[in-house]
Amino acid sequence: MDNIEKVRAKISMYDDEIIKILSKRMDCIDEIMEYKKEKGMPILQPEYEGKKEIALCKKLKDNKYQDEIMNIFRYVVKNAKKYQAKNLFPYNIMLIGFMGSGKSTIAKYLSHILEMQDLETDEFIVKREDMTINEIFQRKGEEYFRRCENNALRELETRQGIIISCGGGMPMKDENVELMKKNGKIVLLTASPETIFERVRYSNERPLLNGNMNVEYISNLMEKRRSRYESVADIVVNTDQKPIHAITTVNTNVVPDISAINPVYPQFSYIKYEYCGIITLIIFT
Repeated sequence: MDNIEKVRAKISMYDDEIIKILSKRMDCIDEIMEYKKEKGMPILQPEYEGKKEIALCKKLKDNKYQDEIMNIFRYVVKNAKKYQAKNLFPYNIMLIGFMGSGKSTIAKYLSHILEMQDLETDEFIVKREDMTINEIFQRKGEEYFRRCENNALRELETRQGIIISCGGGMPMKDENVELMKKNGKIVLLTASPETIFERVRYSNERPLLNGNMNVEYISNLMEKRRSRYESVADIVVNTDQKPIHAITTVNTNVVPDISAINPVYPQFSYIKYEYCGIITLIIFT
């Protein structure tokens, strides 16, 4: 055996060791997930991840492979988050709400911290139709667009582990809601008409508001949809004047009493005093 084959044999041996170590690491991830669920701890703790990376940087300070090892470590952490998300959310997270309620922003943020795919149904339809939403409304009408929404949900029916930002009118049809609930949990994002107006006032991609870009019209349209939204939602989260991390991960005033929502987990009754973000609510409801 020449030298290069000897070195390759060493690499194979080290690869076997890495496989064993990574498997043991994943076993630890399982233990941590169960412990956090049992104790009602936040599933994600980005401050710990930050400390972990700083500590690793210190350990690798004089290592000539510092950058390469750090990149590998980051991938390991990223993959562990994907694994956790796959186990915690074996379904889709369906974000609904009025335009400007924060669906796209929240979907992208959740996608980043959970390492899950995010998808906007409007963008999905735009790619399928090769037209903007405004063009679809102008050329083919609203009813055609609503059929496109239903078709999009049917295409996504067999997929799992996606954060889906749904068009504002999508939950208004029973057949759409049936498809959404079949493979997902519905999270309703709310905001005041004034907040909605501030968020969408400069947008040219809101055909329902063309010529009606004012608080009064927005308020009236929101009121028409409010009861429907609330009746189909599994979880309701208000996004008014809240930072994105509060909406998604940490304690925030979003529901009156989580213990009442899910009596299966009575040990979480204390949460009635400190309410939770979307991730915790989805897991425990």
